[in-house]
Amino acid sequence: MLEIRQKEVLRYLGYRGQPADESVLKKIRQCSELLLESAAPRMVSASYPLTLEVGDVVAIGTMRVTSHILWNHLRGCTEAVLFAATLGPGPDVLLRRYAQVDVSTMVILQACAAELIERYCDVCEETIREESAERGLFLRPRFSPGYGDFDIRHQRDFIERLACSKRIGLTMTEGYVLAPSKSVTAVIGLTPEQQSCHTEKCASCSKMDCVFRRG
Repeated sequence: MLEIRQKEVLRYLGYRGQPADESVLKKIRQCSELLLESAAPRMVSASYPLTLEVGDVVAIGTMRVTSHILWNHLRGCTEAVLFAATLGPGPDVLLRRYAQVDVSTMVILQACAAELIERYCDVCEETIREESAERGLFLRPRFSPGYGDFDIRHQRDFIERLACSKRIGLTMTEGYVLAPSKSVTAVIGLTPEQQSCHTEKCASCSKMDCVFRRG
């Protein structure tokens, strides 16, 4: 069962090591309940052969990405999973409603929604991990368009190749923004090499001044 972790919501709200008073914690609990009731999580994924070519070109099946950071992130991998997940339109409806009547609650709902989609992706990733382990393959952390030099325009590749609109109701705007907004696309590398330590998502991202950065 999905849960919204209070610690992570506080991180999104900017409470980096600072205590929150009971009124804030109570509001987080209330918003978490609203989000869990409104969300309808769905995901889709598919695995493709992976080739790392000269010039930082990453070939995932017929999809080609030029990204130095992604190229390095996937070194040692033989396959890559294209992954997409969404919480559905419910959270967006909820956020729009509260944006009109209670902005402070909307801000907390936004943080709860960010945590919920991240948590859902973690749960989906664990399922992929278990399925891959049966084939002797291990996962690298997911890596999304928009991180580092992984061009956000590759959102289109995920939407089209995974038939996201038909299968999970996920589309994108002309500006490559996912809709519903609480959605994620990502590449997950599969490698036969078991590693005791691998690069975490934040460590893979070049945005060092991100307020949501872990560590």
